[in-house]
Amino acid sequence: MLKISQNVFIHDDEIELSAIRAQGAGGQNVNKVSSAIHLRFDIHASSLPDFYKQRLLKLSDRRISKEGIVIIKAQRFRTQEKNREDALERLQKLIKSAATVKKARRPTRATRGSQKKRLNSKIKRGKTKALRSRVPEEE
Repeated sequence: MLKISQNVFIHDDEIELSAIRAQGAGGQNVNKVSSAIHLRFDIHASSLPDFYKQRLLKLSDRRISKEGIVIIKAQRFRTQEKNREDALERLQKLIKSAATVKKARRPTRATRGSQKKRLNSKIKRGKTKALRSRVPEEE
């Protein structure tokens, strides 16, 4: 059972885990042992509350397919057990991130003092650059 929050859980039968061969370096072992984990989680068929489902489906994450299936491939570690834990942890983080509601930004204005300071620094910089220009020759 995967714990999302204090009263939200995902049962193990809702998460489909399958072992596959990992890609990349690993010598001869990589061709023999299925150490990577392929996790599939159907959002629509899950027992998650509707709030979580809607927020997950609205996410623009490449791990979520158009059909509403979360697909996570874990192959960071050499052992199947660690990759299984990693995949479940990543699913948990994804669902938790969908549940957090971001605080709305209130637009603010720059203070008059900060505006004056900015303009003064621009004037000073312009004067410095003007001093670098050629001096007109007088006859």
